[in-house]
Amino acid sequence: MNRMMAIVEREMRKFFRSPALMLASMIFPLVQLIILGNAFGGKIRDARVAIVDQDGGPQALRVREAFDSVRENIRTFVPIYYTDEKKAVADVRDGKLEGAVIIPPQYSRRVYEDNHPQVGVVVDNSDNFMSSAIESEMTDLVNSLNQPAVSPRIMQQTALSIVELYPYIEYMKYLLPGSLVLAMFVSVMIGGGMLYIDDKARGVHEGYLVTPITKLELVLGLNLAGAIKALMTGVIIVAIGSMLAGVRTIFDPLTIAGLLVMILLTSLALNTMMFLLMVRIEDPLVPRAMFGILNTLLFFPSGSVYPIQAFPKWLQAIARVDPFTYAVHGFNCLLLKETSLAAIWGDMLFLSIFAAATLAIAIPLFKRTL
Repeated sequence: MNRMMAIVEREMRKFFRSPALMLASMIFPLVQLIILGNAFGGKIRDARVAIVDQDGGPQALRVREAFDSVRENIRTFVPIYYTDEKKAVADVRDGKLEGAVIIPPQYSRRVYEDNHPQVGVVVDNSDNFMSSAIESEMTDLVNSLNQPAVSPRIMQQTALSIVELYPYIEYMKYLLPGSLVLAMFVSVMIGGGMLYIDDKARGVHEGYLVTPITKLELVLGLNLAGAIKALMTGVIIVAIGSMLAGVRTIFDPLTIAGLLVMILLTSLALNTMMFLLMVRIEDPLVPRAMFGILNTLLFFPSGSVYPIQAFPKWLQAIARVDPFTYAVHGFNCLLLKETSLAAIWGDMLFLSIFAAATLAIAIPLFKRTL
């Protein structure tokens, strides 16, 4: 134990002597959380939409009033009135407008005659997100126009009542669990994998080989040091990231206990995985080349950015064996859903088994010779 802790002490001293290394492993995920959390998932505001009224009747006036109401309240659209349909479509094509609404001639008459009245919408579908948002808002607006002025005594249509279990969760909060796991992964990659290979290239490990330390003690010491670094990073990112995202669940004692357990198990799983990948590598350039590949392969399939249910089958198969997936799910339950440890026992079990399995494979692969 003393020899193993000596390795841990040496690794931690080296880590703390490099503040830039510590900041690099923590700041990047925080920057990603702030930028992506505010750049994605927000609601469309002030989309420029042309209104071409070719009817001018009372029902067309209702449509224009509906757009004015949207502009004054939720501000999804900024209606810009055109008289020329071709000019409006050309401006949508040129990117000057996000969409155009065409109210055709005889629209009011068709409404009164119940003769299939239609309102046309022109969207630039090269931007799928914007076009989908405009189409969705227009569908809601048309549905509201179709409501009768006087409700019938007998309700003939089925109404949908939606019950949301949690208050509105901004995308920044949704991204917090993934950013937390990514921060721990960066800490393991930089403070564990890269430094481990650099020490081998500099001949530092040759000093270990002339001591009585056993292979098991050496492997456990290196992994424990890497896990401690990731644990420290996880605690710091949970505190800072939760305050930035406005998550208040971290003040609950049971949640704090669950977070500490999840951070510990995630640190062990990620560190033993990285040690297994680096145990036979000699070239210090290899981990740097692997960083981008591992980041893409582990982070994005985990469901931290987009739901796993939307993935193709082969990508879902990767997500099932990805430790990021279980870490993100566990942190999501604790930080956003305020669940108990019973809801994440499966995540904790997988991370524990994953850490034990990767370590068991890495120990015989580790060479205690030059």
